[in-house]
Amino acid sequence: MIPLLGVVAHSGSGKTTLLKQVIPYLREHQVRVGLIKHSHHSVDVDTPGKDSFELRKAGASQTMVASSSRWALMTETPHAETVSLPYLASRFDESSLDIILVEGFKHEKIDKIVLFRQESGRGIDDIMDDYVVAIATDTPLNSTMTQLDLNNIAEVGDFIINWLRHRSFLSR
Repeated sequence: MIPLLGVVAHSGSGKTTLLKQVIPYLREHQVRVGLIKHSHHSVDVDTPGKDSFELRKAGASQTMVASSSRWALMTETPHAETVSLPYLASRFDESSLDIILVEGFKHEKIDKIVLFRQESGRGIDDIMDDYVVAIATDTPLNSTMTQLDLNNIAEVGDFIINWLRHRSFLSR
């Protein structure tokens, strides 16, 4: 199974911003990255008026849109109470990835990096658990946990690469 590493924080703390910077860094270091992003909102990546949108709305339980450069599978889950992270991860092609970064899913039992910005005015105690492997922060904290400089993408990226190597997920 592809290793999962979560990036968790309170809403508006900059999880997506951090990932938009760290993913290219990992790619530059030959780490093949997948991503699962949790949303509390209804997700629709299809465009109203397009054939795929109209066919999905007509009642197709699953709709795949495919071209020579990408494909996407939309699955309707109107009766699902929660989304299963292991199930979502199992949909990825194991042969083409080294890691799946997970944005959100803060209560899942996977290794995770907690993101903390002092200006947020919120603490992190409520999102700390036994699976936190580091805190990416913009200010030193009174903690024995590994702390990463949130504004130093190389430091965060190197931590992730070493995390993969330490777990024998990455041989290079």
